[in-house]
Amino acid sequence: MNRPTVSWTADEEKALGKMNDPWLVQEFLDSIDYNPSYECRSPRHVLRKRSAHCFEGALFAAAALQFHGHKPLLVDMRAWNDDDHVIAVFRSGRFWGAVAKSNFTTLRYREPVYRSVRELVMTYFDFYFNLNGDKSLREFSVPLNLEAYDHRNWQTTDEDLEYIGDKLNTIRHYRVAPPSSVAALKRASDIMMKAGMLGSKEEGLFKPV
Repeated sequence: MNRPTVSWTADEEKALGKMNDPWLVQEFLDSIDYNPSYECRSPRHVLRKRSAHCFEGALFAAAALQFHGHKPLLVDMRAWNDDDHVIAVFRSGRFWGAVAKSNFTTLRYREPVYRSVRELVMTYFDFYFNLNGDKSLREFSVPLNLEAYDHRNWQTTDEDLEYIGDKLNTIRHYRVAPPSSVAALKRASDIMMKAGMLGSKEEGLFKPV
């Protein structure tokens, strides 16, 4: 297996080595606190502080997947009147799956059974809603390969990684549905909202208009 040269410590390599399946990466992300702060710290920081928001969680997942031979790929999901969401995607044979950190239980792991990135992203649609119950997902990006930033040591740096977020915002995005369909959307049910926010951290929730 060819891995990029990353300055992980022996303890970090030991921890990452145990996450040799995407589901184990997801279990790690589910076990740590949700970070409500507006910052973007490296996977090393996440591993040490045991805290991440969705972007930091996606970056960590991409780094852990890269450690085990996957390409470190992120997909950005744009929302209306809500937080955007970022997921780390991976392939198992011809099929796509995802690992993600979220304050919502329904916006996390996806099994690698989807034939395209769009097919994968659309599984989030009915479960992606704001505190008003509005289904808010509107666009998704092509995958961004973080190997382009290996020279900046994004996996271990003390540098804020918002520049990766800036890049995600400029790459090509696709609509998930035409405006006519969006205009006819129904709100999420009360029971779905309760399920989605089970265990959520109040200060990390987007407050819609």
